[in-house]
Amino acid sequence: MAAETTQFREVITFFDQIGLYDVVLPFLLVFTIVFAIFEKTKVLGTEKQEGHETSKKNLNAMAAFAISFLVIAAKELVEIINQTVAQTVIVLFFSILFLMLVGSFHKEGESIYLKGGWKIAFEAIVFIAIVGIFLNSIKSPDGKTWLQRLTDYAGSGSDMLVGSILLLGIVVLSIVYAIKEPSKPSSSEGH
Repeated sequence: MAAETTQFREVITFFDQIGLYDVVLPFLLVFTIVFAIFEKTKVLGTEKQEGHETSKKNLNAMAAFAISFLVIAAKELVEIINQTVAQTVIVLFFSILFLMLVGSFHKEGESIYLKGGWKIAFEAIVFIAIVGIFLNSIKSPDGKTWLQRLTDYAGSGSDMLVGSILLLGIVVLSIVYAIKEPSKPSSSEGH
C-alpha cells in the first residue's frame, strides 16, 4: 500500500521547490549570525547617538547582506550549512535528552548542572561531535567527505598515527594535571 501525500507534506515540497531551504533560510541564518558578530565586535566602527556610542547598523547590515548573498551564491557552502546545521540539531537534541536523564537522578530543587571534570568531558564530546559533523559535510571533488578521508588514512594500517595521537593525549593530560592548582581547603575543616 503506497503512502498518501498529506497537505502538510505538499506544503513542505512546495517550500523546497521555491528554494526556501536552499536560498531563504541559509540567507537568513548567515545574515543573522554575521550581523550579530558585527554588532557585538563593532568592527565597522561606531557613531555617537544621544550621548552614547552605538555600532553603525547601516554598515553592519549592508556588509552582512553582501556576505549572505555571496554565501548562498555558492551551492557547496549552502549544502555544507544545511547539512551541518541539521546534524548539529541532532547533537543538541541528544544533549538535552542526556541532561533530562541526569536530572532524573536528582532531587527536586537540587542543581543538575554538570560540574568540574564531567562538564569539561561533556563539552569535549560535543565539540568533537560538531567537528566530526563539519568534516562529514565538506566533500572533495571525488565525492568523499573529509571525515571519510581522515578515517581512511587512520585505518590504513598506520599504527604510528594512532600511537602518536594517544601519546599526544597523554602528554597534554599530564601537563594539565601538573599545572593544575591544588584546591584550597575550606574554612570549616579547621579545629
